[in-house]
Amino acid sequence: MAKKEEREIVVIGAGPAGYAAAFKASDLGLNVTLIGKEAEPGGTCLHEGCIPVKTLVEVLKIKEEAAKAKDWGMEFTAPKIDVKSLLKWKDETVKKLTEGIGVLSKDREIEYIRGTATFLSEHEIEVNPHEGDQFTLVFEKVILATGSVPKELPKAKFDKKRIINSTTALELKKIPETMLVVGGGFVGPSLGSIYASLGSKVSLAESTSGILSWLDQDLADIFNKQNVELFTDIFLETMVEEAIVKDDKVKVSFKNKEKSWEEEYDLVLVAQGREPNTSQLQLDKAGVEIDEEGFVQVDESRKTSNENIYAIGDITEKPFYANKASHEGQLVAEVLAGKETQGYSLNAIPSIIATPLTEIAWCGLSEVEAKKQEVEIKVVKFPWSASGRAASMGIRHGLTKLIIDKESGRIVGGGVVGEKAGSLIAEIAFAIEMSASAEDVALTMHPHPTLSETIMEAAESYFGSPTHLAGKKND
Repeated sequence: MAKKEEREIVVIGAGPAGYAAAFKASDLGLNVTLIGKEAEPGGTCLHEGCIPVKTLVEVLKIKEEAAKAKDWGMEFTAPKIDVKSLLKWKDETVKKLTEGIGVLSKDREIEYIRGTATFLSEHEIEVNPHEGDQFTLVFEKVILATGSVPKELPKAKFDKKRIINSTTALELKKIPETMLVVGGGFVGPSLGSIYASLGSKVSLAESTSGILSWLDQDLADIFNKQNVELFTDIFLETMVEEAIVKDDKVKVSFKNKEKSWEEEYDLVLVAQGREPNTSQLQLDKAGVEIDEEGFVQVDESRKTSNENIYAIGDITEKPFYANKASHEGQLVAEVLAGKETQGYSLNAIPSIIATPLTEIAWCGLSEVEAKKQEVEIKVVKFPWSASGRAASMGIRHGLTKLIIDKESGRIVGGGVVGEKAGSLIAEIAFAIEMSASAEDVALTMHPHPTLSETIMEAAESYFGSPTHLAGKKND
């Protein structure tokens, strides 16, 4: 008979949501058990997501910049890429960070169990450790944070060799001569650009009318224009009907409004979104409600239909962002510790997509969302062609955009396309959270010469013309 033990707080899932919740709960005096499938906490983000992707992108930026340096009077021989060394650097970076999270966990005296867990009842879970026998935990409270997994196409099943998902793609086992990326959302452009920069001829297929089609078109257009040279072909409004592995090739059947056709590739990466990782939890035994897509239903405090069980991160709702997940984890920890919280809001979650050529980031309300919500807005933009710092960096294209509520003058959204966009977007997110007005940002002196000035000058445009654009009267 399996042994049975009692625990105060059990967190199932050790990614950015889970370990953030566990750390905060421990800091607030609660006794915490954290369960994760890896040797150290970190989850998808650290092990096979954000961190390894950004590590590879950062290295390959050097290659792409070296190719452009000839225009600036500095010429290099073509860089040689040692894929094994590149993979080693990526893995060492991941190892360093995850081990650091492990140290922080031990310092907080958090019990970390490497393994998985499933519900036996509304008050018990069965733990399946990586080593040793199964055992049962009777819990006071549980926080679910098991994240999400890549979606699989019905007629393009993952085989981890020729038809792969985002996790397998980061293993860089072999750089194919030809490659197809299925999906033009978050994952496809980033991973596709990595393989293209490594020398693959990469094509991309997207079922909608454009890459990043849910974004405001002006932002997406500049991002796509900067990255188009990386891709051999881009098939829009195109469905992948089937992918079959035969003789070390993948035969792919395409279909759009005009025709059906077939192509062969050495590798196919399916990157058509993710889905909540809840199927193995046996949530029905715990009395936890999920919707038809598998998302756990929660209230504003992230409490489920079982008052002793909370859920955070990707398993609750989109968007699938690590920063959103961590925020939710800290919120729930405060709730369980009986602290007064600041509540939960999706108003200004910053998002970023990076490739070796550029970045795009956005937050808050988009023009599309403003129209749906019938919010009267004014959109102001500052092109980087007018930025002295962008010129000194050899940046020809880029854009900073602010979306401002017409009635109040407050900033409610924004986006940046160009180098360091992911760092610049934080100022816009902060402005939204602080209910800052366009005037507040315009009157804040920014360091010169920097890319951050593009935010200030975009705000100045709300009142007429910024210093570095042709004059025009305010409407």
